[in-house]
Amino acid sequence: MPLSLMPSRLFERYQEVTPELLCQAGVTLLLSDLDFTLAPKSVRRPDPALRAWIAEMKAAGIQVMIVSNNRSGARVTEFCADLGIPYQGHARKPSAKGLEAAMARAGTDRTHTAMLGDKLLTDMLAANRAGVLALMVEPLGGAVTLWQKALHALQAPFKALCRRRAEKGK
Repeated sequence: MPLSLMPSRLFERYQEVTPELLCQAGVTLLLSDLDFTLAPKSVRRPDPALRAWIAEMKAAGIQVMIVSNNRSGARVTEFCADLGIPYQGHARKPSAKGLEAAMARAGTDRTHTAMLGDKLLTDMLAANRAGVLALMVEPLGGAVTLWQKALHALQAPFKALCRRRAEKGK
């Protein structure tokens, strides 16, 4: 599979990824990062907006599963239990192995799967390596640490290119 960092689509926030958009793409499994994608890392429990979004996905027949690199599964376990969704821990993104394990658990393949995340070097690279639709969001909570600020700066040219491609496609 390709070693591309480029997302297929770029969104400001996860709520812009609608069941209609996913159904049009043939997606029945949405894999998602948790930290900074669906909630800031400091948030321990899902908020009402996220609960409603997950409910919309489920109502449309789209399974949502968290794919996380978190070393400690306590927060992810609690968060996913609150949402009533499964998760694949120790995914080792950018390796495709975690995404492939999640697809196997869900009983689907790459043509019916999308990956939602906020980082090029982990989420988007893993999605492209696994051959699934790569959907990127701006990080919730923004860049806080110096390392996060550096990562955001490094991602900017790729995101700009993705936006330009989207504009040409309209």
